[in-house]
Amino acid sequence: MSVREINFDGIVGPSHNYAGLSLGNLASASNAGAVSHPRAAALQGLEKMRNNVRLGLVQGIFLPQWRPDAAWLGSLGTSVSDAEPHIRAAAMSASSMWAANAATVSPAVDTADGLTHLTVANLVTMPHRSHEWPQTLAQLQFAFSARSAFAVHGPVPPPFGDEGAANHMRLTDHHGAPGIEIFVYGEAGGPFPARQHIEASKAVARIHRLDPARTLFVRQSEAAIAAGAFHNDVVAVANERVLFAHEQAFADKDGFYERLRALLPCVEIVEVPASAVSLADAIRSYLFNAQLVTLPEGDMALVLPSEAQDIVPVRRWLEAMVASNGPIRRLVPVDVRQSMANGGGPACLRLRVVADPADVDPRFLVDEAKLDGIADIVAHYWPETIAPVDLHDTRLIARIEQSWLTLVDHLGLSGDLGP
Repeated sequence: MSVREINFDGIVGPSHNYAGLSLGNLASASNAGAVSHPRAAALQGLEKMRNNVRLGLVQGIFLPQWRPDAAWLGSLGTSVSDAEPHIRAAAMSASSMWAANAATVSPAVDTADGLTHLTVANLVTMPHRSHEWPQTLAQLQFAFSARSAFAVHGPVPPPFGDEGAANHMRLTDHHGAPGIEIFVYGEAGGPFPARQHIEASKAVARIHRLDPARTLFVRQSEAAIAAGAFHNDVVAVANERVLFAHEQAFADKDGFYERLRALLPCVEIVEVPASAVSLADAIRSYLFNAQLVTLPEGDMALVLPSEAQDIVPVRRWLEAMVASNGPIRRLVPVDVRQSMANGGGPACLRLRVVADPADVDPRFLVDEAKLDGIADIVAHYWPETIAPVDLHDTRLIARIEQSWLTLVDHLGLSGDLGP
């Protein structure tokens, strides 16, 4: 078996808009009501994927979801034409583009039955995301249908909020070796809700048949949540033996680090002190919402939003880090400004799966040629702009639906995925 880390990115959907639906997500709230650019957003995301392919990484995709979600509206006794504006916006949301919230993944080497387990996130804390999981689950079941390699699970039941891999990290000597799985949960954070419940995290660990001795449950700091770190991946990211985190990410940092070092002596903790980069600047720049990846030659690179280098303290710290000859040797800035404006950076856009690519449905894996074909469809079909007041426009809705149908047909999935 040739185990690799595969990054599955969500293709930004044609209904991408700025309705400001995500409480606690400062970028989403600050851009509420602005005009979005779905075509540019999708092309930016595809270019990020193309860049990953050129780095020698294995790249996968998840499709946008069918919008508007008429079934969800029907369960509320309404329709897209009759719904109140905030309900209509929730039914039109393109937030499934942030694939880090699609599921939690445990590689086969960590599980008791030797299967890679994926549990779809329930996302119950936010109404606009709570209806994503059925369509997400359908895609997971097709992409990871090989029963000899994968076990795909339905969501943890409410009221326990589960927001997927955005609150899960895995540390290991190398991707193919047994790892330490870390579930980060919240309890409080000023006026903002904690979106990952400890009981949901514990349930996923049990469902995935993880070794309790190699599984950690770590509380996110109240300061991080209050500052706008609605997910752990806004203040921390891990890859193989490296944990890259802000000093104020965790409630009991010292206790966490002590347990981690005892379980994984080779771990390297790269901590950014608050004296160098404030929590506010870390969250504003999405410094930690980056893809920390291992390149084919063995070095690690940080695929980070270009905005991170626009903030002087962040840029200075990054330059010093790379110059220090530490484990992170390369910075790879990417332009995902449309996603960033709605509250999601490079790490939000991808779900990491450690598996043999040969076991994955090839329709969900891409190379540069396949990305070119998708980009052509986006350029021809995706709306150029959407203002929140446009969401009731029947012509816009028809265009969004046609865009989705064209893409799904192009990828050979029209017989499997439907509205």
